[in-house]
Amino acid sequence: MKKLKIIELASVLAGPSVGQFFAELGAEVIKVESPRTGGDVTRSWRFKGEKMNGTVSAYFTSVNWGKKSLAIDLNNKEERAMLYKLIKGADIVIASYKPGDAEKLGVDYKTLKEINPALIYGQITGYGLNNPKVGYDAVIQAESGFMSINGELGAAPLKMPVALIDVLAGHQLKEAILVALIEQMESGQGKFVQVALIDAAISALVNQGANWLVGQNQPKSMGNIHPNIAPYGEIFMTKDQCHLLLAVGNDKQFSKLCKILKINEMHRFSTNQERVENRADLNRMLSDEIENWSSVELMEVLMNEQVPAGLVTTIGEALDHGESHWFLKAEGFTGLRSFAASGFDRLSLSSPPQLGQHNLEILSELD
Repeated sequence: MKKLKIIELASVLAGPSVGQFFAELGAEVIKVESPRTGGDVTRSWRFKGEKMNGTVSAYFTSVNWGKKSLAIDLNNKEERAMLYKLIKGADIVIASYKPGDAEKLGVDYKTLKEINPALIYGQITGYGLNNPKVGYDAVIQAESGFMSINGELGAAPLKMPVALIDVLAGHQLKEAILVALIEQMESGQGKFVQVALIDAAISALVNQGANWLVGQNQPKSMGNIHPNIAPYGEIFMTKDQCHLLLAVGNDKQFSKLCKILKINEMHRFSTNQERVENRADLNRMLSDEIENWSSVELMEVLMNEQVPAGLVTTIGEALDHGESHWFLKAEGFTGLRSFAASGFDRLSLSSPPQLGQHNLEILSELD
């Protein structure tokens, strides 16, 4: 099968995550960056005390493996012509411009499809094609309702500590592009697809959105607990001061939990509805029993009885004990794969590129 060629005109997280996804599947991904602005802005997003590796920050490495970097100024007519030559042989463009900006630069779908009618053009926006408002993940978290349901009961609204809306929008755009590729197999035609951050956020409200739409039940921040299930999300302290989270999803699992903890009040909490309505009493009872167990011992028993539970770990602990297939390693860099599904070849990828690292290679092929 022909190797896909992808031109990435995107920056930050959502769009570039789509580029890395295709790179992990074997596509050639050329990341076009502006030398005037220092390239993708995340190259400058460093944590306190971080030591840069050239123009590559830790944040930049999260979604830019396996790509080639072409640093050209699209405001310059001659340099934009270089991009047009690349477009002739490209299959997909990934863009993340504000509405109207791509047109100003001459890299919008209408312009590029004149060069390559079979081109699939995928764009990330904040609020859709007709709203010029700049879309940032944190703002979308606030406006979509996510912050209002995140945090402890009665506490101030809380942003999630990863740009989850960007991640979700990236997944939505991957799906849209893959569907467009399937359609192209039949029609031979290109297509413009677009995902707005706000749309990706609203679609991800799932059961919390349904609680409002179906029952007019206003979701609110509840800490770790689940509005529809108990005990699900509650955290308990073990004898050795470890935090254990329970995620009991049905009555059978709860019955097993009671037997393990030697709780004899099953009649009060026999159904999920009873457990939700009497959550405070339930949690006190569970806490009194769990604090008598060591974390290792209790986790072993819970696992053997298939009662869903886990110990709260740090990111460092999770990654230090992680699976080898999670990781990308090359040229002194270590990163995480963005494509988690099994059943595909795990390709080795080049490390995240320095700004303009592949100019000579790419431009020499255009002559």
